[in-house]
Amino acid sequence: MQMSQATETANVTGSANPRVLSGIQPTADSFHLGNYLGALRQWVALQDSHEAFYCVVDLHAITVEHDPAALRRRTKVSAAQLLAMGVDPERSTLFVQSHVPEHAELAWVLSCLTGFGEASRMTQFKDKSAKQGAAAASVGLFTYPILQAADILLYTPETGEDAPLFRVPVGEDQRQHLELTRDLAQRFNHRFGDTFVLPEAHIPQGAAKITDLQEPTAKMSKSASSPQGIIDVLEEPGPMRKKIMRAVTDTGTEVRYDEENKAGVTNLLRIFSALEGAPVADLEKRYEGQGYGQFKKDLAQLVLDTFTPIRERTEKLLGDEEQLDRLLRHGAERAGAVAARTMELVRDQVGFVGRGR
Repeated sequence: MQMSQATETANVTGSANPRVLSGIQPTADSFHLGNYLGALRQWVALQDSHEAFYCVVDLHAITVEHDPAALRRRTKVSAAQLLAMGVDPERSTLFVQSHVPEHAELAWVLSCLTGFGEASRMTQFKDKSAKQGAAAASVGLFTYPILQAADILLYTPETGEDAPLFRVPVGEDQRQHLELTRDLAQRFNHRFGDTFVLPEAHIPQGAAKITDLQEPTAKMSKSASSPQGIIDVLEEPGPMRKKIMRAVTDTGTEVRYDEENKAGVTNLLRIFSALEGAPVADLEKRYEGQGYGQFKKDLAQLVLDTFTPIRERTEKLLGDEEQLDRLLRHGAERAGAVAARTMELVRDQVGFVGRGR
């Protein structure tokens, strides 16, 4: 979607930049290559031009059966990885979702504005409940998109003619949820008064669609891919290199971009291009006549050079848990100040009695 120029007006935190909100679930011990190239690397870049709010969404992680100790560990590992990738706690607000209780409160208010049929049409619920079985699917999974709408709308800029843009980085699988968010924001504004700035979809420049190394026609995914089809950001160098070298290609030898006939090679070219910044056409020329061996060897080294420093910085951050906790507490305080301002307005608009001073 084409974005209009942001209005140069300060919002509640004093920034004149457009605001952006994005979150990621702590449902694995490491982010993977698809997460990094599809979204997380762009989070770092957005700090230069946006007032950024980045959230580890642990409330969403309990919509399916989980282990509490693993959730606690993975939440901190997720935050440490984001910091290691370049999310700067001085330039961005990085926080854990459950540290800001207004997320759950606003989700309830929005739930009361959402039609049952409207919620039933969310395709991700249909897909996930089909995998779990209808009897195992929780109400939390059903209302997941409403909590996601609350996550976004809590960080709305102040409304008015000079309100800055409000953006949400989304992939195609999240567009329906963002449309629900916009519908709920409009419904609330119409019923109770001007409260929320409607968020816009933002497709980050440089985002790459990365597929499974063993099933190159399928998205790289923790829930669907085999271990050999995924490159983990925190993976050790040996296994990481082997996965690249054993990645599925085809019976030919030509390093050429061809989505239909050479899906595996095309995926590897996308990864190489995204990490190095070289156009695919230049890579095709570089490896003309060399076959897959040298191409994969060079790509493996490029992946190692990219992720080894991130893994080392993540380990260092996890080694000083007190400092990591301080950074997350600082982020929660900054996020909480914005969320409290929004909820104070929402409570008043809805008609809740104030607690007084």
